[in-house]
Amino acid sequence: MSALAIAALSFPALLTLIFLRVPIGLAMLATGFVGLVLVTGETTIPLGRLQTESFTTFATYSLSIIPMFLLMGYFATVGGLSQALFNAAAAILGHRKGGLAMAAIGASAGFGAICGSSLATAATMGRVALPELRRHGYDSGFAGATLAAGGTLGILIPPSVVLVIYAILTEQNIAKLFLAALLPGLLAALGYILVIAVYVRLRPEAAGPQLPPLPLRDRLRALARVWPVLMVFALVVGGIYAGWFTPTEGAAIGAVGTGLIAWANGGLTRATLIDSLLGTARASAMIFFIIFGAAFYNGFLAITLLPQTLADFIGAQDIAPLTVLLAILCFYLVLGCVMDSLSMILLTIPIFWPVVQGLDFGFYAMADLHAARALEALRLGAQLAPDMLAQVEAAIATGAELTREQIQALGLRRVNELALERVNGEAVAIWFGILVLIVVEVGLITPPVGMNLFVIGSMATDTRVTRIYRAVWPFVASDILRIMLLVALPALTLWSLTI
Repeated sequence: MSALAIAALSFPALLTLIFLRVPIGLAMLATGFVGLVLVTGETTIPLGRLQTESFTTFATYSLSIIPMFLLMGYFATVGGLSQALFNAAAAILGHRKGGLAMAAIGASAGFGAICGSSLATAATMGRVALPELRRHGYDSGFAGATLAAGGTLGILIPPSVVLVIYAILTEQNIAKLFLAALLPGLLAALGYILVIAVYVRLRPEAAGPQLPPLPLRDRLRALARVWPVLMVFALVVGGIYAGWFTPTEGAAIGAVGTGLIAWANGGLTRATLIDSLLGTARASAMIFFIIFGAAFYNGFLAITLLPQTLADFIGAQDIAPLTVLLAILCFYLVLGCVMDSLSMILLTIPIFWPVVQGLDFGFYAMADLHAARALEALRLGAQLAPDMLAQVEAAIATGAELTREQIQALGLRRVNELALERVNGEAVAIWFGILVLIVVEVGLITPPVGMNLFVIGSMATDTRVTRIYRAVWPFVASDILRIMLLVALPALTLWSLTI
C-alpha cells in the first residue's frame, strides 16, 4: 500500500477512534504513530519523531499565550467582572422584550474580550445569567440556547485561543488576526440580538414579562462598574496592535492586570488564586496534549506528502477558488457536528491551508499596491516635480499602474510581483482564518456534539438538552448568514489590512 493510501485511510481511522470516545489528542497521536510505522516499516523513526516532536512542539514561544489568556478568564470570573458585565447589559437592554437574553449576549461579548475560550465564556455566563433568565420566566430551552450561542463569542472576539493556534499553524501575525476578528465578532453579537428580538415576537411565551426601565442614574452606575473590562481589552489588544509589546507580553500583562482588578474587588484570595492556577493548568494541559497529538499526526501527513498532493491536484483541476473555499467551509460545518473546535483547527488546517494558499482570489491588483505605496511615500514627504506629481495623482485616481519613472521618482521599493503575491497571501490567510473561526464557532452550538450545548445543559439540570437543541437553530441560521456575508464582502474582514 502506498504512503498516500495509508494517509488517506488514516483519516477515517482517526474519526473511528474519536467516535469510540478515545481522547482526541491520544487518537491523533496513536493514528500518526501507527501510520508512520506502516509507511516506514519500522519503529525507530516513529519513536525518534516522538522524542523530537515533544520538544519542538512545546518549545514554541507563542504557545505561552494560551495559559495567560485562560488565566485572564479565571481572574475575571473570581473578580466579579462577569456579573458586572451582565448587570450593565441588563441595565441597558433589560426593559426590552427579550431584554435579559439580549443582555446575556452583550455580557458574553464583553467577557469574550478578556477571555479567549468559548467553553469558559459559556460556563461563566451560564452561572451568572441562567438563574436570572429562569427567575424572570424565560423558557429553559431558549435561555440555554442563548447562553450557548453567546459563549461562542469567547473565541471570536479577540483575544482568542483558537486564533492564536491558527496564527501559529499558518505563520501569520497574531495582532492582525485579532484586529480582523473584531468586526465579525461585533456582527455576531448583533446578529444574535436580532435573533432574540425576532424569536420572542414569534414566540412571546419564550420570554418573561418586560421589566420596567431603570433610571438613568442606575444605568450609568452599572456601566461605571465595567470600566476594568474596557481597560484590560484596550490595553491588551490595543497594545499588541500598536506594537507596545508582543502578543505573549500582552497576554501576561492582561493576566496580571485582571488579577489585580480581581484582588481589588476582593474576589482574589489565596483559595481562589490556587483554584484559578489549577484550573488554568488543567485546561492548558488538555490543550497542549491535543496540540502535541495534532503535531505528530500532521508530521505523518507531511511525510506522506498528502497536503501537497491534494493542493497540486485541486490546482490542476481549474476549479474556481470560491468553489473550493465554499466546499471547505461546508466540510467544516459538517465536521463541527461531531468534533470540537480546537481539534478541527489542529487536524485540518495543515491539510487545507496549502490548498487555499495556492488559490488566487486576487484581492489586490498591482495598481492597488502602487497606489498604497505612493500615498504612503507622499504622506512621508516625498518631493516630486509638479508635472510628475500631477501624473502620479492622475494614475492613482484612475486606478492605473505607475510607470517605472514615477516609481523611481517616489523612491519606492518592493512594488513588484513578489510584493503583490505577499500582500495577497497575507490577505487570504487572514480572510480564511476568520471564516474558519466562524464555522468552527458554529460547530460549538451544532448538535449532536456542540460543546457549548453540553456546558449549558450540565447547568440546566431540569432541562432536557433536546429543548436547547431545538431553540439553538435560529442562532445557527444567523451564523450561516454571517458566513455568507463575509464570503461575499471580504472587506469586512480585511478593512484594517494595509498594503
